[in-house]
Amino acid sequence: MTTLDHELAEAKPTRDTYLTIGVFDGVHVGHQHLLQLLKDRAALVRCASGVVTFRNHPRSVLSPGSPMPLLTPIAERVRLLRELGIEVIAPVTFTLEVSQIPAREFVGLLQSRLRMRGLVIGPDFALGHNREGTLDVLQEMGRGMGFAVTVATPYLQAGQRVSSTAIRQAVAEGDVTDAARCLGRYYALTGVVVRGEGRGGPDLGFPTANLQPDADAVLPADGIYVAWAHVGERRYGSAVSVGVRPTFGQGNARTVEAFLLDFRGDLYGQTVRLEFVQRLRPEKAFAGIEALKLQISLDVEEARRVLGV
Repeated sequence: MTTLDHELAEAKPTRDTYLTIGVFDGVHVGHQHLLQLLKDRAALVRCASGVVTFRNHPRSVLSPGSPMPLLTPIAERVRLLRELGIEVIAPVTFTLEVSQIPAREFVGLLQSRLRMRGLVIGPDFALGHNREGTLDVLQEMGRGMGFAVTVATPYLQAGQRVSSTAIRQAVAEGDVTDAARCLGRYYALTGVVVRGEGRGGPDLGFPTANLQPDADAVLPADGIYVAWAHVGERRYGSAVSVGVRPTFGQGNARTVEAFLLDFRGDLYGQTVRLEFVQRLRPEKAFAGIEALKLQISLDVEEARRVLGV
């Protein structure tokens, strides 16, 4: 049994399915448009809706010299897909071996392991070795192998197609407002709180949680942001610094540090999820600690105003 065969088999659907396939990084509004069509078509024939999503981006395998940061790690993607009502989710690993699988064999695995009766795809979708499974090829296969193919119309927002690539760029440039518009929710980073240099409380009077996000996560551009911080079941307003803390010298590593408004307690070792609401300003070096403290207090006041807390 190949790795792909094994990962598909783990899904164990209890009835026939209508499927869609892709990375679905971000699960943005364009994805949601396609997923709604998937659910509607599945419901018409009393099938379960299902998504085959790649744990890693295919480009990271096919072009190993080009790092591919992700908007949503696989656990977050699965959570979002479930919240949208997708019944069967099969996370699979994209490998060179997977890239060599012929389209007909890939479809056969979907039928045998996921009980596929229908496939819902975008207009530029293709699967299999060398992308041989184009729309026309899949429709011809469907007639012979007994599955339907439905093509989603492109989703446009302000006349433009929404893409994961464009959202990654918006986040990387600090435009979390535009990213939220395309995602249909705030852009979020999740990380474990680790020990930093300890300056926030003793030196500045604003103790911060130093997050360690996934290594391949998309970090917003250096700057100060307003965010919601989720700790367990609680939510706190926060002011977040992303950057290298230039006031304290050169050569500092990039960090994500959040000051949680009205929080009391110890966060070390806990998982915190930050939802970025708005960018307040770029990161800058200040003449000294007192000037930095004054600016932080102004940033915190502005964060309270933006969030209404």
